[in-house]
Amino acid sequence: MSHKKNRKEREIIQLKENMTKKNDLKLSDLPSDILNWLGEQSHEIVAVWNKHGKLLFISQSVEAILGFQPEKLIGMRWDSFLTTEDKQSFNQEALKKEEKQTFNIKIENVEEKYIWFECNLSKIYIAKHKNKYCYVSILKDITNKKEAEEMMILSEKMSVAGQLAAGIAHEIRNPLTSLKGFLQLMKAGVDAQDAYYKIMIDEINKIETITSELLLISKPMTNNKKSESVQSMINDVLVLLQPQARLHHIHLKWANEHDAYVYCDRSQIKQALINIVKNAIEAVHSDATITINVKTRNHFIEIDVIDEGPGIPEDIIHKISEPFFTTKPSGTGLGLMITKQILEQHNGYMDILPNKNRGSTFRMLLPKYEF
Repeated sequence: MSHKKNRKEREIIQLKENMTKKNDLKLSDLPSDILNWLGEQSHEIVAVWNKHGKLLFISQSVEAILGFQPEKLIGMRWDSFLTTEDKQSFNQEALKKEEKQTFNIKIENVEEKYIWFECNLSKIYIAKHKNKYCYVSILKDITNKKEAEEMMILSEKMSVAGQLAAGIAHEIRNPLTSLKGFLQLMKAGVDAQDAYYKIMIDEINKIETITSELLLISKPMTNNKKSESVQSMINDVLVLLQPQARLHHIHLKWANEHDAYVYCDRSQIKQALINIVKNAIEAVHSDATITINVKTRNHFIEIDVIDEGPGIPEDIIHKISEPFFTTKPSGTGLGLMITKQILEQHNGYMDILPNKNRGSTFRMLLPKYEF
């Protein structure tokens, strides 16, 4: 018993001596019982970094999960493990303010396959010495969860595509009728064929645009973020949803005078917009108007989808974005949940506001892209 006590005292003395030398933290500064405890967390990867971002310690579980030997990773910088996209979304300023962070990242394993992790990162002071600190990160493998989410999103996208099919078919039938009529006229030898060619090409382009947008929403979403025009994304969404709106005699109103840019994955934000506008179309009666407004508020871009429907009762408004909660007989209850997830992944969020007279406003807020 005394032997263990003496060993513990020596560790504490060594820790104090190290703290008096210089401010840069070494692995030896950490008591061995802490390191042993970290190493035993086999279901998660635990890593310790010094204040310059160099790896001091990583648990043995990294070999089982990623296939790398821990000793070969010591000394590497934190950013060497991240993709370019994750580096851009990582908030270093929050760490300087000593804020804890939780975010999702993907790391390449020894077989060059990406593994998704939930990372909990904290700034830890040693014995409350303000110049002596380290960063501790705990990485939890969430690959299976991510794959399940992607399957759920794809299922919802296919459901949306099916629901839009009637409107799309109606919209495509009109240009097809025109094409058929012009071809019959040309076959009969009618003059002014050059004018017919132009109209026919315009009609074909219309069909191509609609079908391209329909195919886009049925594909798995990418994860490729870059600066995107809000105006352009809204325009694409309206091309896709206009047929369904016309079929139900609903007016989509959008004054596209204000444009702004956000750093986002185009396909994901378009999916979020489709979910919200489609919900609005299904909520209102014939001859109603759905208005889309875009404006800048501080460092955020605000996209409002304003409907003239019955509105959402206050007692269920907090449940709207919960999985499988729906007030529609044929709804899946996934659309708004997926929208909320997409916005959170882009450091944005969604608000649902009651309108003064009738209906609701679904507000998407996304960080403004600064050139």
